[in-house]
Amino acid sequence: MKSRFPTVGIIGAGQLARMSVAPAIALGVTLKLFAQSKDDSAAQICDHVVGDYKNLQEVLEFARHCDVVTFEHELIPLSIIKGIEVAGVRVYPPSTAFIYSQDKGAMRNFLKDLPSPQWSIIDNAEKVSAFPVIAKAISGGYDGRGVWKISDKEMLAEVITSHPQLLIEELIDFDCEIAVMVARSPHGQVSTWAVTHTVQENGICVRTIAPAQSISQIVGEKAASLAITIAQRVGLVGVMAVEFFVKGEDVFINELAMRPHNSGHWTIEGSVTSQFEQHLRAILDLPLGETAMRAPLAVMGNILGGDKTDMYRPYLHLMARNPELKIHQYMKEVRLGRKIGHVTALGNDLLHLEELIEHARYYMSGEVDE
Repeated sequence: MKSRFPTVGIIGAGQLARMSVAPAIALGVTLKLFAQSKDDSAAQICDHVVGDYKNLQEVLEFARHCDVVTFEHELIPLSIIKGIEVAGVRVYPPSTAFIYSQDKGAMRNFLKDLPSPQWSIIDNAEKVSAFPVIAKAISGGYDGRGVWKISDKEMLAEVITSHPQLLIEELIDFDCEIAVMVARSPHGQVSTWAVTHTVQENGICVRTIAPAQSISQIVGEKAASLAITIAQRVGLVGVMAVEFFVKGEDVFINELAMRPHNSGHWTIEGSVTSQFEQHLRAILDLPLGETAMRAPLAVMGNILGGDKTDMYRPYLHLMARNPELKIHQYMKEVRLGRKIGHVTALGNDLLHLEELIEHARYYMSGEVDE
């Protein structure tokens, strides 16, 4: 008699779910997706149902066919997650942890004894007297959305008209931004990957470098230790990204994302165990995989939508020019500024890797043609 392999349900069917398909196949794990559309990135290649993730009955019907349910984004209402848990379905990360990636105010309050920017939650622009500051929507923001650099009270008053509550943070003149990917299983096994330097443009991550070359060993160890502390404190099960600002030898917690994350895409080629395989291992309570790097350096670049719509033809140039380049297409509709894929390269020459990745990004977006 054949042993029964588990079925993992993922609420969401974007590129993160798409990149989970290959490791699931390798492990013999069945993936089922709860998609918003049959045209979603992962729904194109994986078994799925289409429904409304805000409808508890639809989500429950989906969840009953799964051994464990996880998430691809933070937009699922906490009431839906709790509803699945009450029905007896295993949900990871649990609602008690997931809230800290959904609610920035709750996250700040829960981690208030750890190094963070000075912060407050306001409902009135008059409560802020010193500018500039950073204002964040309490929930729902990503890729620069829901985050504003506020220069004066008039600008804050305008933002607050559409967001009755805002998280206000001090503006830190940081040297760089880094991220630590951390995984934790239900029985408490924890692992991290190399600390990663994330490069942002207009609030969107455009490139990552692992391990981060712009920080000291002390800073890297401090960030990794904090990520592990946070994972244990919130009761993480699965993979989480902890984003930090670095100023000198100090680190400040920026945000949490309790799911595989853009800052960990390099792990597909660059690590013995990718973040996607590790997430599956963690939520199934399997022993976690080795996270050592396969090369001294891994550089990843996000491909953003531009003038080009044919994303296949550029392969002829890019693969001939740089055969070591690894290309990932998300098969999403090309829109200006939208993440539609990524490219990764491994090696030991940082300048060469950065040039290679930047050329590929610009060529695929149509900014260069040679």
